[in-house]
Amino acid sequence: MIKLCIFDLDGTLVNSLYDLADSMNYALKKYGFPTHETEKYKKMVGSGISVLADRAMVIPVGSADPEMKKNLLADYNAYYSVHCMDKTRPYENIKELLDELNKRNIKYSVMSNKPDNFSKTIVKTLFPENEFASIWGKRDGFERKPSPQSVWALIDELGIQKNECLYIGDSDVDVQTALNAGLRFCGVKWGFRSVEELTNAGAKFIAETPFDILRVIDNETNA
Repeated sequence: MIKLCIFDLDGTLVNSLYDLADSMNYALKKYGFPTHETEKYKKMVGSGISVLADRAMVIPVGSADPEMKKNLLADYNAYYSVHCMDKTRPYENIKELLDELNKRNIKYSVMSNKPDNFSKTIVKTLFPENEFASIWGKRDGFERKPSPQSVWALIDELGIQKNECLYIGDSDVDVQTALNAGLRFCGVKWGFRSVEELTNAGAKFIAETPFDILRVIDNETNA
């Protein structure tokens, strides 16, 4: 029986692509790098801001000048902290899905590679009437997804067993996170990445709408 839904944030609960793209383009332009069209960021985000910077600068991961990258990320963070809510909005019917989970007494949490402070700001601003059991962004001392480290800490914090969890996300990173953590997984069609990416990574279930997640829950409950 599913007692906890663990949601990825960007591309799953909220469409944050425009604010992410605007913020990174601001930093890139400041340091003389070419900027990118918003749609191209769909392939760049999902693995944390350090990897996002490497992808946006179009250089191999780990090869950037450390001081320059540090400054670029500082400017990205400063800009994003002011503009992270300019265009970011929940996907259609997400709030209704959360309301239905409340009715079923199913807890829900967030597990994101976005920095913890930004994750909390976005969730609390866009979902003020929904009580999340826990909101986890990237925290110091924890490896980023697809490491299962944070997921295990989250479910341990809530006293939930692995077989009582459903992990929900939009990218191969999310599929790998669920597999590494030993959790059931449901992909979402409306996110930043393709259905093909999700299925190639090992996703068995893909929700076309948020309400399809309820069908996956029902199937697991009745299995």
